[in-house]
Amino acid sequence: MHESSLARRLVEVVLAAAGTARVRAVRGWIAETETLSCESLVFQFAAHARGTRAEDARLELRMVHVEARCRTCRTIYKPEHHLLLCPTCGATDGELLAETGVGVDALEVVDA
Repeated sequence: MHESSLARRLVEVVLAAAGTARVRAVRGWIAETETLSCESLVFQFAAHARGTRAEDARLELRMVHVEARCRTCRTIYKPEHHLLLCPTCGATDGELLAETGVGVDALEVVDA
């Protein structure tokens, strides 16, 4: 499952960033283009965090929608169903205008 491997990597990154501190919350974002389940990612994060300094940490993710620009007519639009199909001219050569993937904005930690 993609969410499981991503959650495992997220726990690793969070623990490295927290140093020796205990992690209480992780706040971040997930691009809608990733077609991931936020609920599943939160569940998997909790499972992979068991027995670590991130155990019981809250994973708070907000979904962000990434706009695209048509390379043919320059229209900026929100892709539907992850297809870069321009609603103005029908071209399929759009470019995404923001970062995709998953990101962490902030960690809430307490000293160990």
